[in-house]
Amino acid sequence: MRTIVHSARLVGEPLAVGGSIDDGWVRFEGDRVVATGTGDGWQGAGADAVVDAVAVAGDGALLVPGFIDIHGHGGGGAAYDDGPEAIRAARAIHRAHGTTRAVVSLVTAPLETLERRAAMVADLMETDADILGSHLEGPFLDPGHKGAHDEGLLRDPQPGLVRRLLDAGRGTVRQVTLAPEREGALEAIRRVVGAGAAAAIGHTAADYDLCRAAFDAGATILTHAFNAMPGLHHRAPGPVAAAAADPRVTLEVIADGVHLHPDVVRLAFALAPGRIALVTDAMAAAGGGDGRYDLGALKVDVVDGVARLAGGGSIAGSTLTQDVALRLAVGAGVPVAAAVHALTGAPARAIGRDGDLGALAPGFLADAVLLSADFAVKSVWTAGAPARSA
Repeated sequence: MRTIVHSARLVGEPLAVGGSIDDGWVRFEGDRVVATGTGDGWQGAGADAVVDAVAVAGDGALLVPGFIDIHGHGGGGAAYDDGPEAIRAARAIHRAHGTTRAVVSLVTAPLETLERRAAMVADLMETDADILGSHLEGPFLDPGHKGAHDEGLLRDPQPGLVRRLLDAGRGTVRQVTLAPEREGALEAIRRVVGAGAAAAIGHTAADYDLCRAAFDAGATILTHAFNAMPGLHHRAPGPVAAAAADPRVTLEVIADGVHLHPDVVRLAFALAPGRIALVTDAMAAAGGGDGRYDLGALKVDVVDGVARLAGGGSIAGSTLTQDVALRLAVGAGVPVAAAVHALTGAPARAIGRDGDLGALAPGFLADAVLLSADFAVKSVWTAGAPARSA
């Protein structure tokens, strides 16, 4: 399949200084981007489909790389923990909102259950190319910052336990979240990184110095920055300041207006330019309605689009989609190119896929989203194939 999309503002690194070019075009051949340009330079090139971005998305149409969500738990009434068909159903919802590829986040569960789920994701990757691997958000978390995780299942990251989970994923575990204050955590971080996964700090009581030690041990992601961790304090800067000060670290941000105030979203982008990954942390209610849902072994009530544990009232993931996160970030004052990078290039880098994902550049996978001027999703391509049209 050969496709040309023209007459759009192209946004996303490394297109130009500022991350965008006007009146741009992109040509896909098979599953790859093969050329980009401006004006009418696309004319004369053979194509099976020619898409006029203005005709589809209106004046001010934008074409951006496909969104990448490195932290989400489900959508459309389906939880990723519930198996391949549930993952596919949830992915269909998020794909319609621009998320062309995603890491499957798994909540804390008994070790044997987590092993089965990590193996299930590994199996699914053999048939579903939009699945980038698994994220083990637990069980190596701090009980005092457990969020929507079952406290009775939390444990120290003993070498044998870490090895069992990594082995179960057969090289497809992309991220493991740990609290660095747990016994053996720094060594576990080294073990995770040595296995080719990203180690993340999260659900933690760790102070600034311990977080710095964890980053020096190899951790490169801060799981949902500001949430389930000590906040910024002028005498105790904590995990967010430690992550922002380290150019090796990507900070996940949930821009839903519930987890963070919009001004804090803007502050995060200012603290760590180019290193913010806008994630959803979405649970099954994303793209669905209010009601009672399951998140792992815990019950969640969603009221007015806000998910909270039925017992205790803690925030329990989100009902966010990444197009909504884009709109909130831009509305908070984040430049469009920076917000798009946080949905594309930054998450790709965080999981080591910035060589073929996250940019509209020749040789990259042909994942793209066509947006209207107000950031509504109009068309989606995954590996050059149209996934949704308005």
